[in-house]
Amino acid sequence: MTRRTAKVGELIRAEISELLRREIDDPRLQTGVIISITEVEVTADLRYAKVFVSILGGEEEAKAAFKSLVHAQGFFRHELGERLRLRYAPEIHFQRDESLARGARLTELIRQVEQEDAGRDAAAEEQP
Repeated sequence: MTRRTAKVGELIRAEISELLRREIDDPRLQTGVIISITEVEVTADLRYAKVFVSILGGEEEAKAAFKSLVHAQGFFRHELGERLRLRYAPEIHFQRDESLARGARLTELIRQVEQEDAGRDAAAEEQP
């Protein structure tokens, strides 16, 4: 990735994050989910941008939120065209990034194992 594509990717990430915070009124994006833009990959010709999103919340809510994002791709492209000074507004493609959800799940499993180990250690100390 060149410096220019990396910079454009960061600009797109910041603008989409801002749009999600302030411009989108879709209730599917605001009820029970946390949406994070984790990464943006832009092609060398700056015409396509793959936007990786992490959606934390219930599975049904996350699916509905992702569907809403995909439905709003044209809106995001239009807004990026107005906000960024580029010859062409990149075509936006959203893709789910499960790494944050997977990390949260692993952290929860580790916490459970630690609690079970602490319980076993306490029980072992009580026995003569």
